[in-house]
Amino acid sequence: MNRPIRKLAVACLLMFLALLVNANVVQVVEAQSLRNNPNNSRLLANRLNNERGPIVVGNQAVATSVPTPGQTYKYQRTYPFGTLYPNVTGYFTVYTETGIEQSEEDVLSGTDDRLFLRQLADTLTGRQPRGGRVVLTLNQAAQQAAASGLAASGHRGAVVALDPRTGAVLAMASNPTYDPNPLTSHNGRTAQAAYDALATDPAQPLLNRAAQQTYPPGSTFKVVVAATALMSGSYTPQTVIPAPPTYKLPGTNTVIHNAGEEICGSGTSDTLTGALTISCNTAFAGLGVAVGAQALQTQAEAFGMNETLPSFPLPVAESVFPTRIDPAQTALSSIGQYDVRWTPLQAAMVAAAIANGGEEMLPYLVQELQGPDLALLSRTQPRVYSRPITSDVAAELTTMMVSVVDNGTGGNASIPGIKVAGKTGTAENVPGAPTHAWFLCFAPADDPKVAVAVVVENGGFGGSAAAPIARNVMLAVLGGQP
Repeated sequence: MNRPIRKLAVACLLMFLALLVNANVVQVVEAQSLRNNPNNSRLLANRLNNERGPIVVGNQAVATSVPTPGQTYKYQRTYPFGTLYPNVTGYFTVYTETGIEQSEEDVLSGTDDRLFLRQLADTLTGRQPRGGRVVLTLNQAAQQAAASGLAASGHRGAVVALDPRTGAVLAMASNPTYDPNPLTSHNGRTAQAAYDALATDPAQPLLNRAAQQTYPPGSTFKVVVAATALMSGSYTPQTVIPAPPTYKLPGTNTVIHNAGEEICGSGTSDTLTGALTISCNTAFAGLGVAVGAQALQTQAEAFGMNETLPSFPLPVAESVFPTRIDPAQTALSSIGQYDVRWTPLQAAMVAAAIANGGEEMLPYLVQELQGPDLALLSRTQPRVYSRPITSDVAAELTTMMVSVVDNGTGGNASIPGIKVAGKTGTAENVPGAPTHAWFLCFAPADDPKVAVAVVVENGGFGGSAAAPIARNVMLAVLGGQP
């Protein structure tokens, strides 16, 4: 073979190799990105021509796919309960999905590896592919009570209810809410117009305030400060602490007062229980400085602040306790101000940890994953997330929080015949704006089955704006009537 022919042969061989490499890159390396490209017509057809599985609360589908005879695509996603669940379910459209629709996409679409045999059978028999079911932990009565209470308040806000024994989320409501059904229209212009209206709404209805929004906790954070003091071993619920009419922030000329310039205890001192019962700012500002910033930070982080919550199927904002703060900032942080911020989910976790004897369970929203034939794929097993306090301290805090409801600022959360443990919060936010109203609680205090956190943005006082909502959510879980 002469030299020109050899060169031509080598060139052809290299070209064939290049084609082979390119084919493998496209089919293997780029396959996933090409498959997920929103402009992939096969992807769109698969999304909307196969029956997507339902999302279920109790025994009712809160997200389902309905046939659309005669239309371009065979199925359309619908949400029968409209505005009640969208901050949890999210939505599934021609191009995208959010919430549980996104986090459990593989099961709902039927592409999960655990459904391989079902997929194979569908292919061999020509049967229409179907997705699996996602069963949520939500309690419909509690979710309705939470949503109704927030709507009636006329304010933005959020509610989270947990089963303190397991971490199951019983309610997660955000206000304002929205109806996801217009977003699922097969008419692209209609769907886009619906999304644009929601995305540009200054009230941010697409924001899940229960998990994605942080707020200054105000006096609800005094529960964490009290836990810090009790865990130090230097305090008991009966320990007498300074509670002056005013408190001067260390190293400054700034003076803080109690709400309404109220007098605490004797006028100069009070017990730790008494100070929590009437939410004495001056007492807790001084107590926070006494136990120290580092101890407060350690305790806050033991409850889950300053870290990302693992394994939760929805986006969660990180709750924050500030680090490297001076005594004045420590005092303000101890009454839930300065740069302390937490989500309603984090607040509910703190209440649940106290209710559960000091064991904080990892919150979860998905109870079960099932195949199209209802065969069980997985069931969530409760997991301990943290042990922020001892059982003795949890019992002491429970007694103190019962006093808040029975004798102090939380009276509007009381339920006849049931002991309720709670803590009010009234948090300053934007200067000149009304305070955020908070309430965290659990019941029954002697055998807790539900822990609740409520925030009403710019709602005023926690005892009047947030506590009644929390009461109705507890009643819904416990089987009573609001």
